[in-house]
Amino acid sequence: MEGIGIVGAGVAGLHLGLLLRGHGVPVTIYSDRTAEQLAGGRIPNTVAHHHATVERERLLGVDHWDIEEYGYFGHHHYIGGPQPLRFPGFFAAPSRAIDYRIYLPRLLSDFVERGGEFEVRPVQAADVEELSQRHDLVVIATGRGGMGAMFPRRADKSPYDTPQRKLCVGLYEGVAHSEPRGVTMSISPGHGELLEIPMYSFAGHVTALLFEAVPGGEFEVLTATQYDDDPAAFEKLVLKVVSEHHPTTFERIDPAAFRLTGPQDLLQGAVVPSVREDYTRLPNGRYVVAVGDVHTVVDPVIGQGANSASYSAWELGQTILEDQNFDERFCKKVARRREDRVHAVSDWTNLMIRTPPPPHLLELLGAMSQNQAVADTFTDNFSYPERQWDILATPERTRNFLAGHGMS
Repeated sequence: MEGIGIVGAGVAGLHLGLLLRGHGVPVTIYSDRTAEQLAGGRIPNTVAHHHATVERERLLGVDHWDIEEYGYFGHHHYIGGPQPLRFPGFFAAPSRAIDYRIYLPRLLSDFVERGGEFEVRPVQAADVEELSQRHDLVVIATGRGGMGAMFPRRADKSPYDTPQRKLCVGLYEGVAHSEPRGVTMSISPGHGELLEIPMYSFAGHVTALLFEAVPGGEFEVLTATQYDDDPAAFEKLVLKVVSEHHPTTFERIDPAAFRLTGPQDLLQGAVVPSVREDYTRLPNGRYVVAVGDVHTVVDPVIGQGANSASYSAWELGQTILEDQNFDERFCKKVARRREDRVHAVSDWTNLMIRTPPPPHLLELLGAMSQNQAVADTFTDNFSYPERQWDILATPERTRNFLAGHGMS
């Protein structure tokens, strides 16, 4: 047997592979894309890594982007309505956002330099049983190639059958960063959200604008308008939406300098949030474990997908180092040790995109505008989603949390 086989070279597959290589475990990562292909093409996402993930990167020896230069330090909130609210929330330690077309190839290079094997070949679900004969354990870290069908969808954790937001995200120049540098989380009630993210890409330090459009809302049009048909008209439409719905971002835009950084720096689409089973048993009796987006898919409204994937990969890796009996008991151990955080990410995200928003979420947001400690706790919990879900899981929990801060 040849150690661990990982299908997928995203953040989950690479973090798992790097962790195992750091302990001398033989690892092969399979990908349908070369390093050059990972570095090219359309932007795949605009994820930010929160400080718990940055700390794992430090432990993995891949902390390549100095946090003072590339990081940001909190969130700036705007909630529209008859009486708009503006307030900040601060991290205990910074987060950062690096274009994955830069990030993934760099980590892949680290993995290969540390003795990891990298094979470029398409792997379909039908190929997994063959791989299981080659490796002690196969881990599926991608939803491509029909892999999702291997792991049954959990109805109890997947309340939506259709996308709750339509998405349009691009990288832009001409947006001055907020002070202190941070993500702006802007809510336009009934229409959706804008996440403004300071990000490092090929054009340097730029701004990602992620529009989360409620279907039927006033900026859903952004998700269907083709940039290539008329770039100037598209950018003008973006400015119109920002000016009408997200004033704290618009006030930092220089319209004369505002532009998309390139035609490949725009992504439009939608996701159906879902949670799948942690593992499956192959016909030959061997077990396969899911990690990353084949295991959970979340809407990007709170930027948790990559952080959850990294955490899940880390917990899987630690279990591999502790127990090399890759049977069902092993799989259940993995499921237990990552369940609280991974499910909290899914539950919290699904609450945030519920339409209309639940009253206790609105109650918490209102309290954040009046109490800095409440806002800072909510903000820092982006690194600890299980703590956030402890606050938001029920109206009673939210009210007890607020009562603990002297707010009834």
